Amino acid sequence: RGLDIGTAKATEDERAQVRHHLLDVVDPDETFSAAEYSRLARQVLADVTARGRLPIVAGGTGLYLRAVLEGLFDGPSRDEETRRRLEALAERFGDARLHRLLSCLDPPSAGRIQPRDRVRIVRALEVLKATGRPLSEHHREKPDPLKGYRVLVVGLEPDREELRRVVEQRTRRMLQGGLLDEVRSLLERGFGPELRPLQAIGYREAVAVVRGEMTPEEAEKAIVTATMRFAKRQMTWFRHQAEVTWFREAEEAYEAAVGWLG
Repeated sequence: RGLDIGTAKATEDERAQVRHHLLDVVDPDETFSAAEYSRLARQVLADVTARGRLPIVAGGTGLYLRAVLEGLFDGPSRDEETRRRLEALAERFGDARLHRLLSCLDPPSAGRIQPRDRVRIVRALEVLKATGRPLSEHHREKPDPLKGYRVLVVGLEPDREELRRVVEQRTRRMLQGGLLDEVRSLLERGFGPELRPLQAIGYREAVAVVRGEMTPEEAEKAIVTATMRFAKRQMTWFRHQAEVTWFREAEEAYEAAVGWLG
């Protein structure tokens, strides 16, 4: 809730044309996991199907898609003492130290988790301590796959130069459309810049501008660079983790999906 511009959230007009689900579900300071998303998303899938409609899952977060389609293991509950120790270690020595520790104990998970993603690093180490087994082993078990659906996963893979052009346009629209004011409002409401949503691409740069640590022009360039890097990581993830039918153009993808539905 409250993160609309930087997430390109569907507008009120778009929601009036097509019903959207799982928007504005939690506040920026609430904990929300892939497992929780999977539970809620499957409820939505069942509801949409029961109404005789076609459910479409849209987005680009690979882990959350896998959570819906393949399920996640029923992990241990939060261990606050372990989390406090790991957080203190990260605060003192940096996130890279935690990531190196994870690399030693669970290399597959470390390869999948970015060095700056403290939340997931801490969770992976927490699971290892609680269960005695690496998180990567739990994920390989695939305990609860989605049942009762025929699934087509469609991905868009535009030319790199075209992708950069679109990213530049979108970044400019966000900044011109009030991203800085949105972030300023969130901070004034008491949501700290250390919160995970405000560390996301676009928001962390906007926070830096609001705090006087970066100019809007510098933020725009930084957002484009970070987004392009993220897009590259997304492509790598999907090529190794999911069966995706790729298309260069959105119209081609649409026609293929309609044909697949038959």
